[in-house]
Amino acid sequence: MVFFVSDRTGITAEALGNTLLTQFEDVEFRKKTLPFINSHERAEQAVAAIGEAARGATERPLVFSTTVNAEIRKVLSGAPGLFVDLFDSHIPALEKELGVGSTPKVGRVHGMADAERYHARIDAINFSMAHDDGLTQKDYERADVVLIAPSRCGKTPTCLYMALQHGLYAANYPLTDEDLEQARLGELLLKYQQKLYGLTSVPERLHRVRSERRPGSRYASMEQCAWELRQAEQLYQRHNIPVVNSADKSVEEMTVVIMQDKNLRRQAF
Repeated sequence: MVFFVSDRTGITAEALGNTLLTQFEDVEFRKKTLPFINSHERAEQAVAAIGEAARGATERPLVFSTTVNAEIRKVLSGAPGLFVDLFDSHIPALEKELGVGSTPKVGRVHGMADAERYHARIDAINFSMAHDDGLTQKDYERADVVLIAPSRCGKTPTCLYMALQHGLYAANYPLTDEDLEQARLGELLLKYQQKLYGLTSVPERLHRVRSERRPGSRYASMEQCAWELRQAEQLYQRHNIPVVNSADKSVEEMTVVIMQDKNLRRQAF
């Protein structure tokens, strides 16, 4: 059993802890996040929950903590499990190297300490939602990137991830049968060609994804999927549009590839 313990949302504890756990691919973990452990009472409750999980278990629980309060950390370290303090493991070395002491503060990573940057991220999310799947083609001049692809190739989740995690203004446009038959960009997309980035997939995966949405339809047929992907790739080649294959990459991986290719810089949150 793995516990992610935090004095805020637990997002940082989950991210750092899960990164470490990925190195043990043959081990199956059950995971639970304990957020807002920001008082002595809540810390004792967390220890009790960890103790309950430890009873009768053949292996000790793993406890990943990003709690900054020293007194609360002391309580949590008494939990019956392997306690991994993700801050204490690195902060002392950084203090020594930099020659200054750290100033612990709750919520500094995912809090609202900087309202201006927080609202900038919300604006980016709103932009991506308003420009999802070609809902509107206005304001493309504000876009950092415009993803184009056949339906269900991963445009929407990638745009929203770029907005949420990197503050990028990401729009997306679905390539229609008309676009694909001509293998040419429409006038609007041609105007913003330098902002375009293509997504593709493999017919088998696209068929599987579309079948979950419209089983037995022409839209989901293997023939249609293969044709759309083939035409899309011809369009990308004709207009020299960079492309990434979503079939074997996560949203996070695709985002990194797109940002590198387009030389996009993430906002610091």
